[in-house]
Amino acid sequence: MRAMIVDKYGRVPMRLAEMPTPEVGENEVLAEIHAASINPIDFKIRDGKVKLLVKYKMPLILGNDFAGIVAKVGSKVTRFKVGDEIYARPRKSKIGTFAEYIAIHEDDIALKPKNLSFEEAASIPLIGLTSYQALTDILQLQKGHKILIQAGAGGVGTFAIQLAKLMGATVATTASDAGANLVKSLGADEIINYKTEKFEEKLKNYDAVFDTLGGEILEKSFKVIKSGGRIVSVSGLPNARFGKEYGSGYFKTLLFAAASRKLTALEKKHNAQYTFLFMKPSGEQLRIIANYIETGRIKPIIDRVLLFEDAQKAMEYAESGRAKGKIILKIR
Repeated sequence: MRAMIVDKYGRVPMRLAEMPTPEVGENEVLAEIHAASINPIDFKIRDGKVKLLVKYKMPLILGNDFAGIVAKVGSKVTRFKVGDEIYARPRKSKIGTFAEYIAIHEDDIALKPKNLSFEEAASIPLIGLTSYQALTDILQLQKGHKILIQAGAGGVGTFAIQLAKLMGATVATTASDAGANLVKSLGADEIINYKTEKFEEKLKNYDAVFDTLGGEILEKSFKVIKSGGRIVSVSGLPNARFGKEYGSGYFKTLLFAAASRKLTALEKKHNAQYTFLFMKPSGEQLRIIANYIETGRIKPIIDRVLLFEDAQKAMEYAESGRAKGKIILKIR
């Protein structure tokens, strides 16, 4: 099969190569991939920034979500059959959606939303699961809560705004002039122009913050939440609590604790709870998300669709930070 691979960690370009079609385990399906999406985790993995959490063998096929058709099923698969149209985010140990096929556990799969094309459906799994787990499982967002969602015009932001509004929250977000109309159309109640305004000066007494940027932006986010508020980040540093829950072991947990000292201090200062989110695959949650989409309550936001052969260009565009919504690779 054709696949986009990297041969080593670092800012190296992907290359198109012939790779073996994956073998299918007894609880797996072989999926014929029709479309995949670009996500920031793809270049973080490529650059070796998640090696402390997951190590990969080289050459490595990148790609973390997709939509396609079941081509083969393992002997113990019960929920899917050949020909089913599916979408999914594979397990971190089994990534590789920038390819014509992938073997994936049936627990990680859901039927594709009926009203979406393969390209539209491929835009959803990673950002949908990330947003669902952040807002529902960690932030425990409730009707009437106020939440700040950073970078609202980005891939995660466009989904998270819609989900937060569906949950009955008041939503503030950061965006540029170019993204303001988009986030407003998705339901954002307050839009902070990050180029001319400081969100930490304009917002206060928020129940929650969903951070996708990390660094100083994450640190400043503590200023907007009320006592007892919660912050979740997909771009911040893992802390000791994450290390223990993730089963990282004693020494890695110590390393996380040391690296996140400043965030722990900010937690105490603001009486807040900070959580690093390393999203988990879930076919069950994808089925919930599919229902939201099929009933018209959430829609995919796509910046552009590129051909499989242009995957490197797509990655470079994603890294530029200019995309409004998702970047999709059309594989078939």
